[in-house]
Amino acid sequence: MVVCLREIVDENRDAVLALRLPPEQERFVGSVRRALADAAKFPEAKGWYRAIYARDEPVGFVMVSWNIEPRPPDLIGPWFLWKLLIDHRCQGRGYGAEAVRQVMAVVRDAGATELLTSHALGDGNPGGFYERLGFEPTGEYDGNGEPVLRVSLGTAR
Repeated sequence: MVVCLREIVDENRDAVLALRLPPEQERFVGSVRRALADAAKFPEAKGWYRAIYARDEPVGFVMVSWNIEPRPPDLIGPWFLWKLLIDHRCQGRGYGAEAVRQVMAVVRDAGATELLTSHALGDGNPGGFYERLGFEPTGEYDGNGEPVLRVSLGTAR
């Protein structure tokens, strides 16, 4: 599987903004446009974001809070997987899992020892997806009442 993370630039911005989730998943993640607006609105979260490509096609989007000073429950970190979106036409092919593995490697190379994330509750939530990648509940909750998960980067699968 050829998956890579690429910067969002003028040449690919429209294609990345066009990525969509199925309607039943939108409540968990939202849109790429909203994620980019959140990154601009909360500069203290140090949003690092990339388009997820399968070969030469954008199939998703990922955003991480990059080595921040944590201020729970609103700023979780220092390394926090903030957004992950795989286009509705491309789900079920392993792109999301591979993108998360690549994010783990990137932040590990930058000095992280663990990566945190959270997820909304409710039917169809992505908790099982994250657990299959080695994330475990911390017992803490973020400012939205979402459970926080942690994966040790020394033992990431």
